[in-house]
Parts: sequence; C-alpha cells; structure tokens
Amino acid sequence: MKESFFQVVSIARFVETLKTFSRTATLEREIAGAFGMVLAEPVVAAEDLPLMHRSCMDGYAVRAADTFGASESNPTYLDLAFAVAIETPSDAALEPGTCARITTGGSLPQGADAVVMVEQTLEMGGQGTPEAVGGEAAGGLGGTTIEIHKSLSPWDNVMLRGEDVQAGETLLQPGTRLDGARIGLLAALGYSRVRVHAPVTVGILSTGDEVVAVDQPVRPGLVRDVNSHTLAALAEAAGARAVRLGLVRDDLQALASALEKGLEECDVVLVSGGSSVGTRDHSLEALERLPGGEILAHGVAMSPGKPTILARAETDTGLKAVLGLPGQVASAQVVMQVLVLPFLAHLQGLNHAFDPGPLETVPARLSRNVASRQGRTDFVRVALSRDTDGGLVATPVLGKSGLLKTLLQAQGLMEIPENREGFTAGTEVMVRPLV
Repeated sequence: MKESFFQVVSIARFVETLKTFSRTATLEREIAGAFGMVLAEPVVAAEDLPLMHRSCMDGYAVRAADTFGASESNPTYLDLAFAVAIETPSDAALEPGTCARITTGGSLPQGADAVVMVEQTLEMGGQGTPEAVGGEAAGGLGGTTIEIHKSLSPWDNVMLRGEDVQAGETLLQPGTRLDGARIGLLAALGYSRVRVHAPVTVGILSTGDEVVAVDQPVRPGLVRDVNSHTLAALAEAAGARAVRLGLVRDDLQALASALEKGLEECDVVLVSGGSSVGTRDHSLEALERLPGGEILAHGVAMSPGKPTILARAETDTGLKAVLGLPGQVASAQVVMQVLVLPFLAHLQGLNHAFDPGPLETVPARLSRNVASRQGRTDFVRVALSRDTDGGLVATPVLGKSGLLKTLLQAQGLMEIPENREGFTAGTEVMVRPLV
C-alpha cells in the first residue's frame, strides 16, 4: 500500500468542494407524490387567487356604509334581497339598504363591500318577529329584514380578489423543498404535476475483516455491521434512496471492484471504515484506481470525523462523489449528520443546503463548561432537557467515538468553532437536532 498522510482541510473548504458536484436530473412528478422533493422550476400563478372577492364568514353581504353606527343597543335594519349560492356568483347587484345571505367562500355580489357575521345579526320575519338565525322567511326572502348589531368598515370579513395570489406572480423558486403547505398552493393554482429533482441513490459499503453481518455470531475481535444500516436509514430520512452494497474485506482489489460496481448504479457511494492511516486501510488506493479517480480531501478539521475522505471518479453519466467515513459508529454518524445529509440535499436541488435554517437549530443553555482544541471544529453530542422556566438545557454527552450509547443518550449536536477553546456553563449555544 502507498504511504499516506492526512492532508486536513477546513470544514468550509470541504463543503465548497462538495458543492462542485452536479445536482440530480429533473423529472415530472404528480403533486401527490412530490412531498419532500425539491422544485426544479419556478411556479408562476396563471390566475388570481381568489378569482373574486369572497366572504370569510357565514353571514350577510352588505354595503359597509349601511351599517354605520350599528350596535347591540342601536341596531340597523336591512332588507334581505337574495341569497348567494357558493358555487355560482350572483348576477344581482346589491342595492342600498339591502343585504344578501352568504356562506363562507361565497363570492360577494356587485355593490357589496363587507360581510357581517351571522352571530352579529337577527333575522326578522315579515311581521317583525325574530326567525331562526339563517333560516328562510315564509314565502321566500321577500319581506325578511335583517337586524345588524355591528358597524363595519369596507372589506371587513372579505378576502379580496388576488389577495392571496396575483396572476403572473412567481410564488416558488427552484430549489424549494415541497412541504404540505407548498403542495397545497400548487393544488390551488391548478398544478397537477411539477418538475422536481430526482432523489439521490446512495450506495453504502462497509469494510473490514472484523465486520460481520448483523445476523452472525461474534467473538472477541469481530463486530456486527452497524454503520451500513444506520447510514442507510439516515440517507432515506433525507429523501434519498439507499442501497446497501454489502461487506468488503480488507482487500484492495475487492474494494476497488465493489466501488466501481457501486458507482455504476448509484449517484454517491459511502465507504464506512478504511479511511484512517494504517496498514490495512485501502480506501485511498482503491479510490485512486477508479477511472479518473482523484482524492479531493483526506482529513477534515472536525472532531469526531477527522479521517473523512472525499474523492471523485469518472463514470458514463459524469463525475460522482465517494466519501470515506470513519469506521467508529459515533464518528460515522456525526459526519453523516454534519456533512453527508446536507450534501445529499444539495444534490437533490435544495438551495442553501449547508446552511442550517432557523427551524434546524434550537437555542439552549449549556449546563457545564466544555473545552475544545483550537484549529478544529468540535461537534459535541448533547442531551436536551427543560429547566424550571421551560427553557432548553444542553448537557454534553461525553464518550469515545466507538460508543453507541453517546448517540442514544443525545438529542442534538453542539458546534464549537475552530477559533474557540470551548464554552462556559450558562452560555447560550445553538443545537442541531439529530435526524
């Protein structure tokens, strides 16, 4: 094996290199199956939403000026002219001194500019006797009077035409992830299909003579394959398609062949283990044997996760990324959370994938002092709890990178920047919840 040494780069430089990889191809998808996917085209409104002034309440469409000064003790009386069917806008115009019965979502008739809620009215029969609220007077609407107990301003309880969306307005930009609200907007605008980025296919290899399948017995010196299952679950949580490519022994040719096969069917390949400098760590040499294989980084200034490798290889469909993750279970999962999941989101078209948004971090008060070494970014696992005032408290979960329990006990990661020597107890820190 070639002699190799870490050439550690900063997280910022590592991320900038990740951004150079092309995003996935685009495809059309029914909106019913587009949840969590990322738009590949702008969404432009073809029409106003709503198409007409609409009532926000059940009640009566009125001219606001006709209700001036109305109150419980000094009501105003309007003649009920007609009722508005919710599915058909009325052709009739509202005359001064009259009102029209209307339901939520109904289109305001011409002349109306407000809606009084049914709870603020009393319907009077032809002889001035109260009727059931919202009921029809005998003989139809003729002779029915509505007692108004509320003074209205123009456009009270009315959704104006185009108030939600105006025709020609660009509502969603490429790079936007489709959540429930945005899919609802697409439906309201008549988009039954939308162009999105295809999900990333992630291949996952576990390496090492000591690694055995999860259903195999172990003895001292052997461990079950934890990483390929964990990394696959995390990738799928990010909207990717995960393919477990099996276990590969510490054999250079076997690893090179497995990598080449994985790159044929996957957009990205993750190699768990074999990234450190050691006599049996063949990842670097195997990557260099790939067609057009090039090591872009071997080592990143973070803890845990320093031995991480980034490489690229040429395939028939373009350049693809291979990441070599540490074999230690906690280290591999931290690298996955911090670097790989944002990378997968970037490949799937998401804008600003590497910048945690306001909903992706939470503030918490640190429970104790935590030291750090300058020159690297530390990601400390923390457990979250509530103090007596209801605020979040972050308690560091310290332990070796091979211990599963540090991740089972933690709910998030706290970042200590490379230029800090740590944080003191009581400092407010931002915590990235674990996926």
